[in-house]
Amino acid sequence: LELVSEMLKKAVVSTQSTGGLFGCFDDFGTCIITWFVPCVTFGQNAEAAGVSSCIVGAILFFIPLVNLFCWVKIRGAIREKYSIEGSLINDLFAICCCGLCAIVQEAQQCKNSPGAAIARS
Repeated sequence: LELVSEMLKKAVVSTQSTGGLFGCFDDFGTCIITWFVPCVTFGQNAEAAGVSSCIVGAILFFIPLVNLFCWVKIRGAIREKYSIEGSLINDLFAICCCGLCAIVQEAQQCKNSPGAAIARS
């Protein structure tokens, strides 16, 4: 139990720099959208991270195990893109312990970082 507690603390501290894992209400609009239709925010995060298009990401959200793989790829890509410390284990803890908060956290990072605008063709 102590190990799980320590890993969760590391996941919260070392993940995104713009808002903590439990800072969901920092962007209330994104929080509400994610609560009711998480696939939308998930797709937007996938596109912002350069993992897939928004629509493909939203569809992948509904495919078990594929969604977990994509989610880890998205979080890893966001961490790499914005030079945020973390690890696969921390990402998995964040995803499994508070998935909706993790999606909002990723969205906040993508929105609030310099050069965060997504170029549309």
